[in-house]
Amino acid sequence: MADSLSMTSRSSVAELRHALETRVQGTVSFDPGTRALYTSDASNYRRVPLAVVLPETVEDCVEAVRTCAEHGTPVVPRGGGTSIAGNAIGTGVVVDTSRHLRAIEEIDPGARTATVQPGVILDDLRRATAAHGLTFAPDPSTHSRCTIGGMVGNNACGSHSVAWGTTADNIVALDVLLADGTRMTVGSSDTDEDFAELARRPGREGKVYAALSSLVERHRAEMRTDMPQFRRRVSGYALDRLLPEKGRDLAAALVGTEGTCVFVLGATVQLVESPPARALAVVGYPDAPAAADAVPALLEHGPLTVEGINHRMVAALDRHGASARVPLPEGGAWMLLEVAGADPDEATAAAERMLAALPEHSRPQDSAVVTDPGHQKALWRIREEGAGITQRTPDGRDAWSGWEDAAVPPENLGGYLRDFEALMERHGRFGVVYGHFGDGCLHVRIDFELETEEGRRGYRAFMEEAAETVVAHGGSLSGEHGDGQVRSELLERMYPASLVRAFGEFKRAFDPDGLMNPGIIVDPLPMDEDIRVSAGNRPHLPLLDDVTMAYPEDGGDFGAALRRCTGIGKCRRQDGPGVMCPSYQVTQDEKHSTRGRAHLLYEMANGELIADGWRSEEVRESLDLCLSCKGCLSDCPVNVDMASYKAEFLHQHYRGRVRPPAHYSMGWLPVWARLASAAPAEINRAARLPGLSTLAKKAAGVAGERDLPAFARTSFTRAFRRREAKGHGRPEGPRVVLWPDTFGNYMHPQVPAAAVRVLEDAGFSVVLPQGQVCCGLTWVSTGQLDVARTVMRRAVAALAPFVAEGVPVVGLEPSCTAALKHDLLELLPGPESKEVAASVHTLASFLNRHAPDWQPPRVPASALAQVHCHQHAVMGFDDDRDLIARAGVDGEVLDSGCCGLAGDFGFTEGHYEVSSAIGERELLPRVREAEPDTLVLADGYSCRTQIEQGTGRGSLHLAQVLARGLDAR
Repeated sequence: MADSLSMTSRSSVAELRHALETRVQGTVSFDPGTRALYTSDASNYRRVPLAVVLPETVEDCVEAVRTCAEHGTPVVPRGGGTSIAGNAIGTGVVVDTSRHLRAIEEIDPGARTATVQPGVILDDLRRATAAHGLTFAPDPSTHSRCTIGGMVGNNACGSHSVAWGTTADNIVALDVLLADGTRMTVGSSDTDEDFAELARRPGREGKVYAALSSLVERHRAEMRTDMPQFRRRVSGYALDRLLPEKGRDLAAALVGTEGTCVFVLGATVQLVESPPARALAVVGYPDAPAAADAVPALLEHGPLTVEGINHRMVAALDRHGASARVPLPEGGAWMLLEVAGADPDEATAAAERMLAALPEHSRPQDSAVVTDPGHQKALWRIREEGAGITQRTPDGRDAWSGWEDAAVPPENLGGYLRDFEALMERHGRFGVVYGHFGDGCLHVRIDFELETEEGRRGYRAFMEEAAETVVAHGGSLSGEHGDGQVRSELLERMYPASLVRAFGEFKRAFDPDGLMNPGIIVDPLPMDEDIRVSAGNRPHLPLLDDVTMAYPEDGGDFGAALRRCTGIGKCRRQDGPGVMCPSYQVTQDEKHSTRGRAHLLYEMANGELIADGWRSEEVRESLDLCLSCKGCLSDCPVNVDMASYKAEFLHQHYRGRVRPPAHYSMGWLPVWARLASAAPAEINRAARLPGLSTLAKKAAGVAGERDLPAFARTSFTRAFRRREAKGHGRPEGPRVVLWPDTFGNYMHPQVPAAAVRVLEDAGFSVVLPQGQVCCGLTWVSTGQLDVARTVMRRAVAALAPFVAEGVPVVGLEPSCTAALKHDLLELLPGPESKEVAASVHTLASFLNRHAPDWQPPRVPASALAQVHCHQHAVMGFDDDRDLIARAGVDGEVLDSGCCGLAGDFGFTEGHYEVSSAIGERELLPRVREAEPDTLVLADGYSCRTQIEQGTGRGSLHLAQVLARGLDAR
């Protein structure tokens, strides 16, 4: 699509920019890089904004909206940008409240209310209210990053709406701003006279109420008869909320208007009591329609949730590795039924009574009642990861949102689901159905063909027929995500023409000039325009032809790899399990999130906004704070691999150019370490001399705040060869190759030495590969991919003879082990590399699989364990957890995410502040708080270095802990 900035006269843009920058204290951005970040949300659409405003105060919002009105410029309110319908993007000025407007202004436990700014993250509000035994009930699966303002815009719901309703049902009052800058506080009116009194007020506010009063009088009959009366009717405007019998609730009527009428400045929300205990009943049925048929009988027992999943979603999760160790009852479709109680026993008894009381026609094929919180959490993850996990079909095709959240009255769900599945079959489409069965709301991503004109015609035909199908079952086009660009055009199929015209009257009462999020709901944009992957929007292929990595999971197509990001924004969460995304967690900046980087790379390939391709400084700046932690490889529901994308970009960006000093120093660290091993004492002494150390760090591009790493007096490989020459070791027993990584070999040789003792105690004969070998990681992370490939080729040549004989390989440094298992296949695809990668193990996984009868030495101690990011992403930590427990260690595995050092990242000049802030989020404070006799377990050299430099405390590799146990035998 055409760039909105290029379509507007330069003089008018300059005037608008000057006015915004003068009046708004927050950030005002007209630059291509920032605008590129906001071209997409979590929908199928791409629309280029004129500018982006990040208000620091509510007053900034007022000034930004008023200024845009004065210049006739549309405004697009935006929260977390997780909209699946395309209602958080536009060609006007995007005002993003999620960065700064996060204040929880008041919690009133007595009234059970909370007053918040629009950018408050739902999970933050729930954590704050939990201290009072209360919660905000709506809980969409994006709860870790969606904002209250965005929830108001969409009328968000979530799993518990069966019990507590939608956002509209939980709003007390709204602080709103009209397009002309008029500010209003709206709520419900107790009587008709109250509403009439509001209409008599002077000025703009009175005119709004007068227009609404007239609207209700003229359309009262249609509001009562032609607006489906069930909870998940989200499509269109909720005009019936203005009826006298519904309290003339203007706040509730404005919920779900998707930023098209007012700008939400704040909300007072209703809180509910959080149940003291919950049990989760999991019921299995032969298929999803059979499960849907049972919903009415289940609802009679008042469960908190009735969530449905089917076998296709479970299979997708199995492929992703997310449903491991989560048993489900027999069946082809399941429902998750949460039941409350005063304590776990009462909740369990209530769940069992519910199942026992079901009539014969609604009884499940199999069932289980789950009380363990960890098991419950794992089961809920199946449901919550659905939007991302189902983004690709089993055969690798893209699956898209579009018809993803239609809803019908729950009693009609079984019939609708059967008709919908028949519709997909007629159109030759595939989709995974899941959702809020208790509210009659289905989610599905479908393998539409959106890249071609013919495919988009098929998409339109499907959408139109789907609309007719859901309306025939008394339903709503949207049951949760709003209409956006994707469904607004279809409203005339759900409502009579008179009500569609009434929607326009309602909008004009607040926004007569049509400046608030135009093209959504009223005067809708076509559903099949602005498609992100259509010919005019998708990346230009010539730029992507000459890529270096293989992208095996994307058919070798870097463009397909970039399309993985659907924008759901899990990388923007502040807390929670996993690693992703450490740089966003400390900067709160969209461009330093995985999503932001993916959008910038996509726009770079598109070429419209970011026109200098691989030379782009906007992309380089965004990737500069990417730690290459690989957290997104495992934590992102669609497995975006930003570490690989960064390596590719750096390779292309610096091709034929001088690189930053750190690329030559830390990128070539294996070479410098090998050279330093010839005179380690002298090198270490020089590194400690203040003046010389400062000069060396400056020349090497190393942060001045960092201590340079010290080299060991004798490398591990040299000591091992001497040991072999003396006939020491264990010549008998099955062989195992110990990989001599740079960090263990030249800096911490005590780690591989300890591993040798452990492996020999387990009955193995330890051998090393011949010659100087390296995994190539440091060249990969700095984008020197030609060198990395050469180094990896030598590594494969050194390991292949062992692998051919069935000799396994043990890696001790998690990042190097992950490089041999993952990066190797990206740079050297082929059967030999696959065989090598499959033969590489961590120490724990090797011992658990190849020496299951070996009894590890007892180490009766407490420990804090820091999981290396690359291990989390590629190998996992389950084997380590098991081995630690078998050794008698009382270990707490920290869920602290990345340590912040991340190889060369934390050593690089300009990164120290971010690196330290990441470590200070949890890891470093937890280490400082630990008792002196508590072991700190960290397999990664980077993790141990960050801990030592950040706390002054040492930490141990798992091999060292086990070797201590051998000493005590």
